[in-house]
Amino acid sequence: NHCAGAAAATMKFRFCGDQDCPDWLLAEISLLTKVSSVKIKLITKNVLSGLLTSSLDFAKIQSFTQDAKYDEADVKALLACFNFILVNAAKFNVETDTLSNELQQLGLPKEHARAICKGYNDNTQQLRAVLRAKSLRLWKLEAFDWRADYILSSSEKDVVNQPILQMRMKVSTPADGEDFGKPVSSAFEMSPDTLRTLLAELRQAKALMASLRAA
Repeated sequence: NHCAGAAAATMKFRFCGDQDCPDWLLAEISLLTKVSSVKIKLITKNVLSGLLTSSLDFAKIQSFTQDAKYDEADVKALLACFNFILVNAAKFNVETDTLSNELQQLGLPKEHARAICKGYNDNTQQLRAVLRAKSLRLWKLEAFDWRADYILSSSEKDVVNQPILQMRMKVSTPADGEDFGKPVSSAFEMSPDTLRTLLAELRQAKALMASLRAA
């Protein structure tokens, strides 16, 4: 495995976007070899389920590594390896046979590589669909309210006798995990000059997006 790791450090890998394998992955890949291929198959299944549903059962993953006597840090490093391999293989449209060969070049036994690739092959299309959805996920406007006030006097503001626009909005967050979809509220105020600047910049952004769609 040491020889394989040394050779891999000078190679390019499709699942790494035709780039070098990250040093951290080369350092941690040995964690996978200390778990049986049967457990690797189970871990792969659960990691893929977590990627597809944004809900991972960490305790179950830990139970699969009991024989290797991994502590929590080891399990997290193991999961980082699985996530990197599976997500990037899907991202770069890596064929199953290619991924298997590359994992073996990193030092994984053939049965371990096959176990990972079996799960990857069975879930490739679903995983790519989830990755596409996540890459296009934006903040979603749930509610918006505004009012215009006219400030006659104030002990906190330098400029008075002018309208001020009060805005309140609620958006759902695109973050993964337990915060996904949670509404976030914010309130702010805007002067007429700032509003005009914002509108001009929004029109420029809209025109740029239209030109990109037409290209």
